[in-house]
Amino acid sequence: MLLALTFPVAVADLHPTEETLEVERFHAGDHATLERCYRQHYRTVARAAASVLGPADAETVTHEVFHRLLTTPKMRESFKGGDLGAWLSRVSKNHALDFRRRYARETSLEDCVAEAPDLASTEGAQGERLSASVVVERFRNTCLPKKWDAVFEARFLKQLGQREAAAALGMHRTTLMYQEHRIRAMLRKFVLETDR
Repeated sequence: MLLALTFPVAVADLHPTEETLEVERFHAGDHATLERCYRQHYRTVARAAASVLGPADAETVTHEVFHRLLTTPKMRESFKGGDLGAWLSRVSKNHALDFRRRYARETSLEDCVAEAPDLASTEGAQGERLSASVVVERFRNTCLPKKWDAVFEARFLKQLGQREAAAALGMHRTTLMYQEHRIRAMLRKFVLETDR
């Protein structure tokens, strides 16, 4: 319960005003209250995310849930009192399900290339479809910033897992995730533009 954050006494011993004050501090984003929330409920949130996702993605969702708690007053205000752990568990599980749905809709590089139009015929060539390697090279040469080439190589071409790729490149996983997200958006835009 949220009250356990501050008061180490049984819920029955608490006065309604004490519970109201603690919920108000939570809604206001009080640093000490949110810190206690993180320390006491990190495992609860992580377990709920892990019930839906693999370890790496569950870790990402766990941090996203707590980041939203810190930065989004509207999210904190949706908690009306009661068992904070149960509420956080539900929030985490819902966020994990959204995360899984979002990434299930993402297309792989092979899918993007397969959906690309027959550019060779539009350019007056012999009507042969461009090979995936030609599309990839064109994307790398015209769109992809050189500083992100190693991430593109590791994640999209070698298809290493995020942790494995981050370790191989000697970078933080969050940095790799950011670059990967940007590369996916660029690749999607590149494929859509070549479709015109």
